[in-house]
Amino acid sequence: MTDLVVTAVGPVRLVELNRPEQLNAMSEELHTGLTSVWDEVCADPEARVIVLTGRGRAFSAGGNLDTMNRVQHDGDFRERQVDEARGIITGLVRCPLPVIAAVNGPAVGLGCSLALLSDLVLIADDAYLADPHVKVGLVAGDGGAFVLPLLVGLTRAKELLFLGDRVSAEDAVRLGIANRSVPGDKLMDEAVDLAVRLAALPAQALRETKRAVNRHLEQALDTVMEPALLAERATMHSPEHIAAVERITAARGRR
Repeated sequence: MTDLVVTAVGPVRLVELNRPEQLNAMSEELHTGLTSVWDEVCADPEARVIVLTGRGRAFSAGGNLDTMNRVQHDGDFRERQVDEARGIITGLVRCPLPVIAAVNGPAVGLGCSLALLSDLVLIADDAYLADPHVKVGLVAGDGGAFVLPLLVGLTRAKELLFLGDRVSAEDAVRLGIANRSVPGDKLMDEAVDLAVRLAALPAQALRETKRAVNRHLEQALDTVMEPALLAERATMHSPEHIAAVERITAARGRR
């Protein structure tokens, strides 16, 4: 797999989204790979901590227009995308290893969800987070609808999801959706240093503490995720979403 690269750095496993020219937007390969990478890394007995990041200047731009167009008209593909989204979310939440998101650039849509569902978030000082699902006629079923209320409360979560505005690194730390902001050229060094610190801790205590704290997320998985995913599936072929994708495609064609 070339769109998702796993590298061993001692006890740390660096998981990199590898579509830098496309700002690490999802390809079919990348989307599928994210459903299984967590179990694959956790099966490595030498692995202790995961650092998740994107190559190039973006963490992940989220969905891509080709996939959105296909999802609108291909019911089987639409079902597969929803099934994979479910696997990505549950795999990340239930991964027993601590996951550090090193947000090196824009983290949008599913990219935003990948960051927010990680255990610790370091964000470059010029990066931002955004979940613009509603802006393009979709429900934020693949993460935002159930994780944001836990992080920022219902009122803030609704504002972020309804409007889809960018959240700067400074505001992300203030809101509690990132642990700290780091100069971009220091981000990976700090993320790996933090991972090494975590890897040196007693493994069972660390994993079971993560499991205990993530019971809050598990409750949201049980009650919120499935209705949200099904609602997103319903909007994937709605007239509003189709029109939004057509507008974006036309605007890009004029550039």
